[in-house]
Amino acid sequence: MTHHENLKIIAFVGLAGSGKSTAVEYFSEKGYPKVYFGGVILNAMEEAGIERTADHEQKFREEIREKNGNDFVANKIVEQIEHLANSGQHRIIADGLYTWTEFQVLKKAFPGELDVVAIVAPRHLRYHRLSERTIRPFTATEAHERDITEIEHLEKGGPIAIADHYVVNDGSTEELHEKLAKLSEELDF
Repeated sequence: MTHHENLKIIAFVGLAGSGKSTAVEYFSEKGYPKVYFGGVILNAMEEAGIERTADHEQKFREEIREKNGNDFVANKIVEQIEHLANSGQHRIIADGLYTWTEFQVLKKAFPGELDVVAIVAPRHLRYHRLSERTIRPFTATEAHERDITEIEHLEKGGPIAIADHYVVNDGSTEELHEKLAKLSEELDF
């Protein structure tokens, strides 16, 4: 791995309904390039000719990790970040860091350059947001099952527990944006 001068990467982590996508959007709209973990899976699904449904996606995600190792997605993301850094980008957003393995791969590849930011919200609030979503709304039961899957099968709790920064998203979108603006200043982003 090459070390890039003043490269900074923010990886956002969070359970469903925490506001992670809103946080990613906030930074994307500032013009920062983004690498998208989910995109690696979706591209691989497309190449395999598999229809995009939530069920297929989850199954495929688990199968591809079994077949190619838990670090399959992370290694692809490292390549994408390297590519962006080599083409002169110094501020990069990583959207959707999921697993403990992915966290370790990224930390090892970019030791001083990666900041993991957890977007957190109380569970009842996350479930309420998920039930109100226009795209793929979840019932409370579905939301709970999703949490369990992400924590048990994807080890998503690890990166959240060990994050460098926490943003508590328990208010309005405007309040979240204010907190992100403060974070942006702190991280020189």
